[in-house]
Amino acid sequence: MGDTMTAVPTTVPGPRAQTRTTGDGGPVRVPHVPGFARRVEGAAGTAAGASAKQRGKALRERVPRSAHATLLPVAGRLGAVGAVEESSRDRVPELTPLRVGRMAAGPFAFLRGSAGLMAHDLTGSPVTGVPAQICGDAHAANFGIYGDASGRLVIDLNDFDETVVGPWEWDLKRLATSLVLAGREAGADEDTCRAAAFDTVGAYRRTMRLLARLPVHDAWNAIADEELVSHTDARDLVGTLERVQAKARKNTSARFAARSTEAVAEAEGGGRRFADAPPVLRRVGDAEAAAVATALGPYLETLSEDRLPLLARYAIHDVAFRVVGTGSVGTRSYVVLLLDHRGEPLVLQVKEARPSALLPHLPAVGFTVPDAGHEGRRVVLGQKRMQVVSDLLLGWTTVQGRDFQVRQFRNRKGSVDPNALTADQFDDYGRMTGALLARAHAHSADPRLIAGYCGKNEELDDAVAAFAVTYADRTTADHADMLAAIRTGRIAAETGV
Repeated sequence: MGDTMTAVPTTVPGPRAQTRTTGDGGPVRVPHVPGFARRVEGAAGTAAGASAKQRGKALRERVPRSAHATLLPVAGRLGAVGAVEESSRDRVPELTPLRVGRMAAGPFAFLRGSAGLMAHDLTGSPVTGVPAQICGDAHAANFGIYGDASGRLVIDLNDFDETVVGPWEWDLKRLATSLVLAGREAGADEDTCRAAAFDTVGAYRRTMRLLARLPVHDAWNAIADEELVSHTDARDLVGTLERVQAKARKNTSARFAARSTEAVAEAEGGGRRFADAPPVLRRVGDAEAAAVATALGPYLETLSEDRLPLLARYAIHDVAFRVVGTGSVGTRSYVVLLLDHRGEPLVLQVKEARPSALLPHLPAVGFTVPDAGHEGRRVVLGQKRMQVVSDLLLGWTTVQGRDFQVRQFRNRKGSVDPNALTADQFDDYGRMTGALLARAHAHSADPRLIAGYCGKNEELDDAVAAFAVTYADRTTADHADMLAAIRTGRIAAETGV
């Protein structure tokens, strides 16, 4: 679909029709369907007939690409400790020290647990106003490998707790900043860290241009056929990715169940149940387990009907509470053990879905915040909008008045540990993740529009890389403030878990 195509006006005055010729030579009136092709908003002041690429270019006049290097102070900043305390509200109280302890591991870990604080700070940087379904927490550790329905491994964004419609620039700046922080913690020098951020943005920009040139269907499925990753020149990552893939193939429900469950005596009904391994995995009382199991009934209604015969061949055997990653520690999360007629396991994760940490900050940059209705539904639909393929058992439910998402647990998942990369791998990893992020954004935002704004030269790459270094410094200072608060006893931390 080229840039010569006429844009459809946002307001259509009345039905229009196109004429085409039938096989017998007669004309057929094809009605125009308002909204079937939708013009992406955000290019105010351009002609209604301008191409998406031209509208993107016009945005540079209002928001110069060089302006993305700036980070202006924003009133009302809570600071590191205040942000941690605020984000801990309504979490499981006894797990808050564990969350703080994980964030204390380093500035990169602090960034992972402070998406809301960065969103507040980003309201002091410019945005084009082009909306996209964004991850909201697009840092370097939130990309990974997982299995699709056919058993093939794919790599993509893999955490969507904060997903929302917002500025695409926020995801890109968070990703670039995370590459700088991860590089520093791995011992890379400042030039290498900045180069990784620069290459991340460059790959995003070039990938968006590639997607803009492809047929729509090919662009939509680009990662699935590896067309995008191949152009990022990530050769130094090949060995690392192969090792992650080999490990991911073994990371299944069956393996988790074998390590985390124990046999139940025949006198007690037989089967298997989860074994206590506090604080990460613990058994729950009968009433709590029953509430989770009962909630899987409404969950089934959120799935496509063709999935139901699969789950009908399993029976629920046990429920346990399991602590999850850095940003989610303290939220309520369960694992549910299902067994088939042979005793083979399937484990589902029932994970609490809280309102996105970005929501309070979106109005400051001109984005409206619609009522999500159900936070689990928000997460699931956001994930499906951004990924090429998603978990076939992805759904949502409500447990004791709280919103939850449901998904397969350990679905052949694996990830690259950014802190374990060598200095010569950071730019490769940045290019790969930048390409993946562009593809994810292009599902909801017209890639021609963003590509038109980003352009051919490296002006945006330089600006966002400069921002990434500046914000990495700020995050490092925030992390130091949190460590000081831990030392004085203002906040409790449990480390090493």
